[in-house]
Amino acid sequence: MKLKDFSEDELKARQSELKAVHDQFKDARLSLDLTRGKPSAEQLDLSNDLDGILGGFFLLQDGTDVRNYGGILGIPEARQLGADVLSLQPSQVMVGGNSSLALMYNLIAHMNPVWQGQAQELNSKVKFICLVPGYDRHFTICESFDIEMINVSFLPSGPDMETIEELMVRDPMIKGIWCVPKYSNPTGHSYDDNTVKRFAELGKLAGDNFRIMWDNAYVAHHLTDKPARLRDLMALAREAGTQDTVVMFASTSKITFAGAGVSFLGTSEKNLKAFEKFLVPQIIGFDKVNQLRHVRFLKDLGNLAAHMHKHRTLLHPKFEMVQDKLQTAVGGKEIAEWTSPDGGYFISLDTLPGIASVVVELAASAGVKLTPAGATYPYGLDPENKNIRVAPTYPSLEDLEKALDVFVVCLELASLNHLLAQ
Repeated sequence: MKLKDFSEDELKARQSELKAVHDQFKDARLSLDLTRGKPSAEQLDLSNDLDGILGGFFLLQDGTDVRNYGGILGIPEARQLGADVLSLQPSQVMVGGNSSLALMYNLIAHMNPVWQGQAQELNSKVKFICLVPGYDRHFTICESFDIEMINVSFLPSGPDMETIEELMVRDPMIKGIWCVPKYSNPTGHSYDDNTVKRFAELGKLAGDNFRIMWDNAYVAHHLTDKPARLRDLMALAREAGTQDTVVMFASTSKITFAGAGVSFLGTSEKNLKAFEKFLVPQIIGFDKVNQLRHVRFLKDLGNLAAHMHKHRTLLHPKFEMVQDKLQTAVGGKEIAEWTSPDGGYFISLDTLPGIASVVVELAASAGVKLTPAGATYPYGLDPENKNIRVAPTYPSLEDLEKALDVFVVCLELASLNHLLAQ
């Protein structure tokens, strides 16, 4: 039953009940964390065979010793693996360290002097389109370069392409767009075929040196038997003559060891050559030993899929628990809407407008840490103060259940307080 249909006396009675339960949680002195989408220890254990997998044999097929200097673009075998993951050619791919964010940051650093020069000529600022709710670390990169961020929302098919296209036609200083095209963080969107095709055409509308930052972080992270299908952006961009606008990213951070994985950057050969030149003064090469470890462990897409099925077996019950708890506790009360993703690491929940930060504060006072309200928006400012990113992957099932019990009480209590204050 909708909460707004209750009488004021009924709402106050329910408010008193929830306050008492909330006080009990505070007395329990819980310490539970749902802030970030980290793999659990059990997920990390799936890759323990990485340790010692080389068995003292450090030579590549061509005889190169990976323990030595050189090879800034990565070992050929790892470039092939990255190409398979990103649906590119090995000549279009470089392999980095454990953080794809480092590659993203350096790509922006590489392009920014050119963008800033044009901004000065036009007496304007460099701007990026940011899809919201989105990934906070993308926004942090923009802030560090003083790049202005423009919010664009999602439709069921993916980003609101009509708005994006209109913005780009009007403003040549829009130099990039952040995307997580498959199982988006945190909404779970996977872009439909027409959306990807329209992305491939954006370079025809954009000013010079525009870049699509295609962060395919969850390319292999399925939660169902029917994984989302993502159309090949680079193939479409080649057909459109816009391949230089596309920069793709992926990593093994949530596949093997989060702190000791490898990352991939894929783009046109022209772009890759320029980016390599930019990197040369700062690095001789990334960890080729770790690249070889990953090639020996993951081998190919078939083995990667089998490995990710093991992850899914651990993750699916957690995502199911979130759905069950939310539906049981607040379903039908019209105080929240949430996503039911087919993959990725997050569930996006919208509260009543204006109370997301209150829910987070109530949960924190009861010992449950959530991602700060507003984190899924540029500058940490959710204009409606309603989005909360739920990250269920790291806790044990037992701890997740406790945290969700707290969360749903805080969600309903904040909603009741809001309704009674009107």
